[in-house]
Amino acid sequence: MSDNKTVLPGAFAERMQRLLGGEYEAFEAGYRQERQYGLRRNLLKGTEEEFVRVMPFPLEKVLWTREGYYYGADVRPGRHVLHEAGAYYIQEPSAMAVVEALDPQPGEKILDLCAAPGGKSTQIAGRMQGQGLLVSNEIVGERARILSQNVERMGVAGCVVCNEKPERISALFPSFFDRVLVDAPCSGEGMFRKEEAAVEEWSPETVRMCAERQAWILEEAAKTVKPGGVLVYSTCTFSPEENEGTVSAFLRAHEEYNIEETALEDVLSPGRADWISQPAAGIGHTLRLWPHLLRGEGHYIARLRKRGQRTEVFPVQSEQEADMSKSARQNRTWMSVGNGVISGHAEWQVTGEKKLCKLTKDFLRDELEIGGAWMVRHPGRLIRFGEKIYLVPEEMASLDGIKILRPGLQLLTEKKNRLEPAHALAHSLLSGDSERMYGLTEQEAAAYLRGESLACGEQRGWTVLSYAGYALGFGKASGGQMKNHYPKGLRKSL
Repeated sequence: MSDNKTVLPGAFAERMQRLLGGEYEAFEAGYRQERQYGLRRNLLKGTEEEFVRVMPFPLEKVLWTREGYYYGADVRPGRHVLHEAGAYYIQEPSAMAVVEALDPQPGEKILDLCAAPGGKSTQIAGRMQGQGLLVSNEIVGERARILSQNVERMGVAGCVVCNEKPERISALFPSFFDRVLVDAPCSGEGMFRKEEAAVEEWSPETVRMCAERQAWILEEAAKTVKPGGVLVYSTCTFSPEENEGTVSAFLRAHEEYNIEETALEDVLSPGRADWISQPAAGIGHTLRLWPHLLRGEGHYIARLRKRGQRTEVFPVQSEQEADMSKSARQNRTWMSVGNGVISGHAEWQVTGEKKLCKLTKDFLRDELEIGGAWMVRHPGRLIRFGEKIYLVPEEMASLDGIKILRPGLQLLTEKKNRLEPAHALAHSLLSGDSERMYGLTEQEAAAYLRGESLACGEQRGWTVLSYAGYALGFGKASGGQMKNHYPKGLRKSL
């Protein structure tokens, strides 16, 4: 037991005591317990057996998700080479239950509407196994950049990262997505034990403001769900106004939605119909995660199903240049779309301007010796965006009119009439994908992440540098030295 004690806001403590009654003592005692620490294995990179074998510290499985693990409070997994390689994502254990409720499937079109910093988006991507389309959106620009970086580090290919308002997303993607996640901004009561700032920022007024904002976000999110599709709403707070109250009000206004049961009911606690005045039918099938009842922080989850049969609907072509600055329009060079399927030692199912397809394929084959396995896993559409060449999910019918940070997986960059591999490409590679993968010791890998050059023997040309089978980035070997091409903005000492 920790000697630390979270000092709860008075109004919050009074409300929870009134709601919980005799259970409040156990709830309050939980704030004197040590918080739980978790990480999530990246399902896009290797098997569970391989992951467990290379992990340098003890792990214990999280009960409600197959890729989740606890680690000890004395461990620093964020300062390890494997973290930089995208082998895992550091994530609060309770938060992992949200994607379990969403239950994403390969080949689907999925929206994560409030996605930063990227924990749930990267978990969704792992479940999708590189098949389908994931749109990850964040309204706050700086948070959207962090989201994009995490998507890249985890080796996610078929993900478009946007920086848009919810109403903009709903206008561009009406009835488009199979599954939509709204991990709504909230008062953060469930994080009091974990984050001191959440305690300091809490107030009854914050709760009211959050509930109003959540209602608006849910309203816009609902417009993007296909008939027959799934909408999951989640928060990291205890407030019934933000949880059962928000969901019940939404369902009163949307008869086409109903609450759906999940297998998580066998593990987690039910929603509290008795805490609100007009509970929706089935509100007891929503889920609560209590820190005094399980090894995690506080969360709330509701899984909703939209009635009807699924149909294929594509985004509207709207206001193509409306939200683009003059400079962005000038720098953007779209290649025309056509049949660009190329045959060779492996068939790469890509579309785009034929010259661009051949140029990209030749570089991947000749300079990086990337084989057919990678190409089979990464179909899509090639586009040129300024000096960058991206692989974009084919399911993304249009990119026009959207503020985009990442239209897909960046493969190459054109510099002074030559091509260089993009850092994101390295993170998409698995052990065996390239004949030019060069394994580093932990000491060498740490030096590489600092930006140092390395000795490399007789290795020549572009090289994928890896640690324990996980790709870290690119180097270029010549004369016994490996020039470091790890992005300067990402370099760090571990």
